[in-house]
Amino acid sequence: MKLTLTALSIVTALALFSCRQKEEQPQEQAAQPPEHLQTHQQAGVDLHTAVVQEVLQASAYTYLKVKENDRDFWIAVTKREIEPGKTIAFVGGLEMKNFESKDLQRTFETLYFVDRIAGDESPPTTAQQPASMSHQGKPVIDQKEISIEPVEGGISIGELFSNRDAYADKTVLIKGEVTKINRAIMGRNWVHLQDGTSGSGSFDLTVTTQDEVAVGDVVTFEGKITLNKDFGAGYSYEVIVEEAKKIPQ
Repeated sequence: MKLTLTALSIVTALALFSCRQKEEQPQEQAAQPPEHLQTHQQAGVDLHTAVVQEVLQASAYTYLKVKENDRDFWIAVTKREIEPGKTIAFVGGLEMKNFESKDLQRTFETLYFVDRIAGDESPPTTAQQPASMSHQGKPVIDQKEISIEPVEGGISIGELFSNRDAYADKTVLIKGEVTKINRAIMGRNWVHLQDGTSGSGSFDLTVTTQDEVAVGDVVTFEGKITLNKDFGAGYSYEVIVEEAKKIPQ
């Protein structure tokens, strides 16, 4: 009888030990974002991991309906191939309310423009992105050997950079040569202008506009000066001309 009780005690102890081991084993981990985005998560950045539910292709953008936990929402990225069911990770996003896609003839109640996602097989090229995305650092842009005089009533690019505070929130005329353009990013064209002048070490001015121009064009823009503009998703500018209109020569 004593032998039977001893054996029973041993079996019970082994069973309890086995259960305790199972409880101490880590639970199955949820899908983790790629390593280069996990650093953002550790830094407290707004990191998202979601599953693609639906894909809509337009001329310049790919629109993705994604599911993150119990939440469904739409994001837009520069055009690429990606299939439903793919798990992607991205940081932040520029929120746009009632955004109308003319290509799709559809209005999104809420849409997030995301500059980069991980998990797809075809990341956007540098040419598709505005050159002043802060997470990539300052772009390497050469100063052109040109000399363009300001239009009557206008200012030079050098004057703007040298006295930026004086022009904050003001509408100005700027004339220059188009050195670079990124079209249809976040619903606008991103134009880089130079006129041969510089101020405070800066000589290349970014202008956002709906108007069409080409590299090499000498154009005059009228637009509002904004300082320290952060669009989110990495689009940050110390000086930018927004909602600019091209003035006929």
